[in-house]
Amino acid sequence: MKQLHAWLRAQFEEKKAEPNSGLGEAIGYLLKHWERLTLFLRQAGAPLDNNICERSLKKAIRHRKNSLFYKTENGAEVGDLFMSLIHTCELNGVNPFDYLTELQKHAEELAKHPAAWMPWNYGETLAQSGAGADSA
Repeated sequence: MKQLHAWLRAQFEEKKAEPNSGLGEAIGYLLKHWERLTLFLRQAGAPLDNNICERSLKKAIRHRKNSLFYKTENGAEVGDLFMSLIHTCELNGVNPFDYLTELQKHAEELAKHPAAWMPWNYGETLAQSGAGADSA
């Protein structure tokens, strides 16, 4: 990276790249933001990409686009609720379809103890109630 930085500076110093050209603007941008662009190199083991964040943002953006087609405010709230539940299930390694199915099957128990039916602990609740055998 030190060699790259020296090469970039040399392009301007030796007048090999015109600052107004496309290449010159790109080099200028790199030099201007060098410290921030290379910050990740100072931490050993830092990931070279942010694909996890990109995938999460893509879901939110897709939901925002789909939200344009809700006909009522209540429908939008319900859609937001389901999107949040589905994403929370995925973050916790739970199949969203199975989770939502179990919520419907155990609606009465869910109404009594909603905290026991969160995506991260509903499996334990099913096992304790013996309902896990029914759903298989």
